[in-house]
Amino acid sequence: MSEPVSPAAHRLRHQLPLLVWLVLVWNLLWGTWSWANLISGAAVALGVTLLLPLPPVVGGSRVRPLPTLRFVGHFVADLVRSGALVAWQTVRPSGIDRSAIITVQLRTDSDLLLTILAESLTLVPGSMVIDLDRERRTISLHVLHVRDEADLERQRAAVLAEENRVVRAFGSPEEVAALDAAGGRTA
Repeated sequence: MSEPVSPAAHRLRHQLPLLVWLVLVWNLLWGTWSWANLISGAAVALGVTLLLPLPPVVGGSRVRPLPTLRFVGHFVADLVRSGALVAWQTVRPSGIDRSAIITVQLRTDSDLLLTILAESLTLVPGSMVIDLDRERRTISLHVLHVRDEADLERQRAAVLAEENRVVRAFGSPEEVAALDAAGGRTA
């Protein structure tokens, strides 16, 4: 029979990755690795996490290796393809012809998944999230180089496909089941 884990030990286990990250960032900001920077970084990280604690992430999110690889692969491909397209549009004589603002009805309302989705969409050149309404489950984006209505529908479908990959990679089993129930079987 295992002994119960104390709340402090449980909190430390969840805060440890954040502490390590903060110490790493502290050392990178100073630009040199030394014992003084390491110790002061640990002190600053502890101070920040104790004085400004983050709320716990609610939900049973988990990382699934194969869907995560699929998500990362699509994301990198989107970065390369969109980066090349935006670069071409900026140097060609006619420039960027038309852009549009689209709104897409999403199927998830998880704060964590919506954040990952919004970040992945914004990081890809040629698109920028301008509004995210969690209660209505809608996301609005500004997109470059729109030719016609069919192109707008392709953009919306791409957002839903990205949402699908995010939920399958990082969502809880309940969120994946809800996506399947909402018709999210696209790749």
